[in-house]
Amino acid sequence: MKKIIVLALFFLSVSFDSLQDPAFDTGEWFKFRIHYGLVTAGYATLEVKEAIKNNKKVFHAVGKGYTTGMSKWIFNIDDNYETYFDKSTGKPYQYVRKINEGGYTKNEEGFFNQDKNTILVKDYKNNTNQTFATSENIQDIVSTFYYLRNHPLANKLKVGEFLAIDMFFDQESTKFKLKYLGKEDLETKFGIIPCMIFRPLVQSGRVFKEQESLTVWISDDDNKIPVRIKASLAIGSIKADLESFKGLSNPFTIKATP
Repeated sequence: MKKIIVLALFFLSVSFDSLQDPAFDTGEWFKFRIHYGLVTAGYATLEVKEAIKNNKKVFHAVGKGYTTGMSKWIFNIDDNYETYFDKSTGKPYQYVRKINEGGYTKNEEGFFNQDKNTILVKDYKNNTNQTFATSENIQDIVSTFYYLRNHPLANKLKVGEFLAIDMFFDQESTKFKLKYLGKEDLETKFGIIPCMIFRPLVQSGRVFKEQESLTVWISDDDNKIPVRIKASLAIGSIKADLESFKGLSNPFTIKATP
């Protein structure tokens, strides 16, 4: 359950010096319904705001995930992820991670020094400060989602090809890979939406069935928004579907309405 919320907040590359034509802007907002079949387990939201960092205007993205109904009593999740990133380069300045997942809590902030390729992580729960070395074009989990949407190769991939990006998460840098599977017209509550299909590569373990157990449907238009995320878990499959949205920067392509 918590994995799919993190992925909904996340999603939904290789290194580039600047962003291309913007797929998003201040005021964009999404809401995702997380469910097992017809049973709603929770919701996740993503919103783009504006803030000031280093005396300049930057994007401030806020992601929240939470369980509802019986799921809340079985395994309560209340997650808050934030990132501040440059409007021109997409490089992050700071991230915030404040979560409660069934009693497992974190309360930390990370401050990137892109000139020195380091990040200072302040752990408020354990009252510690640690500095970690990073790669030149490191992203955090939420800034990655926005950086990837503007990736210049997103529309040029062939089936089976990958995008890769260095991402800092859980006090370590990791290589995140995204495999392109092709295209599909996806039936949704909004109508039939042309989508590009990707498969994030994740570590297998007691939660995920295998390394390639996640599938993500991204709108095949200039917005590049996540329409559906599906995870195959040890207890079955769970989905996060786009429930509502506003403030898109580009027309949302829908082939046929319900």
